[in-house]
Amino acid sequence: MLNRDAAPGPSPTVPSARPTPAPPTGRSRALEVGRRPSLVLAVASVGGLVMFLWPLLVSPPDEVGHVTDAPFVFALILPVVIAVVLSELHSGDIDTKALAMLGVLTAIGAALRPMGAGVAGLETVFFLLVLAGRVYGAGFGFVLGTTTMFTSAILTGGIGPWLPFQMMASGWVGLGAGLLPDSIAGRALRGRTEIAVLALYGAVAAYAYGFLMNMWFWPFAIGAGTELSFVAGAPVVENLHRFVLFTLATSTLGWDTGRAITNVVAVVLLGPIVLTTLRRSVRRAAFDAPVAFDATPAGPTPPNL
Repeated sequence: MLNRDAAPGPSPTVPSARPTPAPPTGRSRALEVGRRPSLVLAVASVGGLVMFLWPLLVSPPDEVGHVTDAPFVFALILPVVIAVVLSELHSGDIDTKALAMLGVLTAIGAALRPMGAGVAGLETVFFLLVLAGRVYGAGFGFVLGTTTMFTSAILTGGIGPWLPFQMMASGWVGLGAGLLPDSIAGRALRGRTEIAVLALYGAVAAYAYGFLMNMWFWPFAIGAGTELSFVAGAPVVENLHRFVLFTLATSTLGWDTGRAITNVVAVVLLGPIVLTTLRRSVRRAAFDAPVAFDATPAGPTPPNL
C-alpha cells in the first residue's frame, strides 16, 4: 500500500564526467614540454649543435665530410622526436587531437615548402613553424619543424646528407617560437605587439638557420688556400672569422635576407588570421581541459511502499 503522506527524501545524485573548458589563453598544452622531454630536448640540442660545429673543435681528416656523419645526426633526431611524443602521450599531456593537429600542420608545411624553396632564399614554411610554435608550445614547435622538413623532403625528392641538419635547425625554429614570453613588462603580448615580436623573431631565426646550414658544409665546400677556407687545426676565432666572411659573401645578402624578408612579410600579413585560427582550434579541441565530475539529479524518488 502506498504511503501518500511520506515526505519524499532528497534526490540522489549521479556523477557524470564531462570536460570543463579551461579559460582561453595564448598557449595550449597540446604538446607542452615536461621535465623528461625537456631533458631529452636539451641533450639532443647540445648533441646537434656539436654535430654542426665539430669541425671547429677538432681537425677533421681531409676525406671526411658531413656526408659520413649525416646518418648519425638523423639517428640522433629521430629518437628525440619519438621520445618527446611518447613521453607526453604517456603522461597525458598529448592526446589524439594534438597528434591529428600535428599531422595536419605537417602536411600543410610540406605542401607550402616547394612553393618557395630554392628561389632566392624564399622559404614559405618557416612562418608556419613560428606561429604554430607560438600557439601550441615549444615541444609541438620542435616536433613540427622536424616532421615538416622530413615530409617535404620525401615529397620533393630532397633527401640527402643535408636533411638531418635541416630537420634539427627547423626544429629549433619552432622550439624558439614556443619559448617566447607571453608578456613583456607585465603586459600580455597580443595584437600588433605580438605580431611585431613574432616578425622580429622570424627574421632572427632566418639568419640563424642560414648560419647553421652554412656551417654544416663550409669546412668541406671550397677547398683550401683562400681567405674564406676552413683551416684545420687553426684557432676557433680564426676559423669563425673566415666563416663569417664566407657567410657574408655567399648567403647573407641573398638566401638569408630573402628568407628573413619572407618570414616578416608572411607573419605580418598572415599572422593575425593564422593565430586566430590556431587559437580557435585550441579552444574547440580543448587540449588542456580537465575532466570534472558534476552532480546531476538522477530523477524523482519513487514513493515509499
